[in-house]
Amino acid sequence: MNSTTLSSSAAGIGSADSTPPRRNSKRPKYSRFSQQELPACKPILTPKWVIAAFLLIGAVFIPIGVFSLLASRDVVQIVNQYETDCIPEVSRTDKVGFIRGPQDKTCHRTLSIRRHMKQPIYVYYQLDNFYQNHRRYVKSRSDLQLRSPENEDETKSCQPEGTLNGTKAPIVPCGLIAWSLFNDTYEFSRNKRQLTVNKRGISWKSDRERKFGKNVYPKNFQNGTLQGGARLDSSKPLSEQEDLIVWMRTAALPTFRKLYGKIEVDLNPGDVIDVKLQNNYNTYSFNGKKKLVLSTTSWLGGKNDFIGIAYLSVGGLCFLLATIFTAIYLIKPRELGDPNYLSWNANPGDH
Repeated sequence: MNSTTLSSSAAGIGSADSTPPRRNSKRPKYSRFSQQELPACKPILTPKWVIAAFLLIGAVFIPIGVFSLLASRDVVQIVNQYETDCIPEVSRTDKVGFIRGPQDKTCHRTLSIRRHMKQPIYVYYQLDNFYQNHRRYVKSRSDLQLRSPENEDETKSCQPEGTLNGTKAPIVPCGLIAWSLFNDTYEFSRNKRQLTVNKRGISWKSDRERKFGKNVYPKNFQNGTLQGGARLDSSKPLSEQEDLIVWMRTAALPTFRKLYGKIEVDLNPGDVIDVKLQNNYNTYSFNGKKKLVLSTTSWLGGKNDFIGIAYLSVGGLCFLLATIFTAIYLIKPRELGDPNYLSWNANPGDH
């Protein structure tokens, strides 16, 4: 009886071992989409197709480049660098001391108009070697505070210009960007008659309506021990202080221009523009440069030869390659293979 029991147990164990274990297969369900077997366009780049493509690109790019370059050349631009000339000669050995001192910073410049400048004429200030894209500088602002007076205490991201002299009194607008607001000023006159500079509409409409509140007013701004830049009118909401709005849109490169205003009269060849400026902004601490720019615009925008040159270069290169490929194709042609032998053209039954 024991032997029968043992043999039965052994048979049971053997039969259990002979049954293969079940596996849960993770292979996805077959579909033409998952196996990339859907119909597709697979063009064959023959010499004729390649030459035609290069000729087409050249025929499109070259006219665009010509029109872009002509539009850029039509823009009249006057650039005047003044950061050194507006420092008295006796003070040029200590420019930082002069710009921080109480001396009069008034400077007079003369601009000669050589080509007709049609209104509106845009007035820019240009700064060189000023890194507005520095990480700590860019983060030193509070967008919540700029939008609503209920968030005027949101100054954690604005250090070291978040509160007034270490107290709990918040600075509105807070942060290094607002604190370093450009404060040079320009006045223009022609034949001893002042030219009005329109400073309305120089900022983005979306910034005025969405990023800067209509009921947010400056508070404790530039009241600290160290003044960084321009002051703000405490009676005007931030949405109307467009110099600040333009400045708060930080630049990506160390050389940049920002719109100061618009002259809305034509300037004729031979006109002499007298500029009275206040050289207040300190760029001497970091070897920066300051430039005053007067510029017209075209349908393409401001003066920018790069776009036209780029289109002409690409179009000319395509024409050159088309010419080379055509010469090679005519002088030493190469017989093409039969496309029926390509894998996607072969019948499945042929394999």
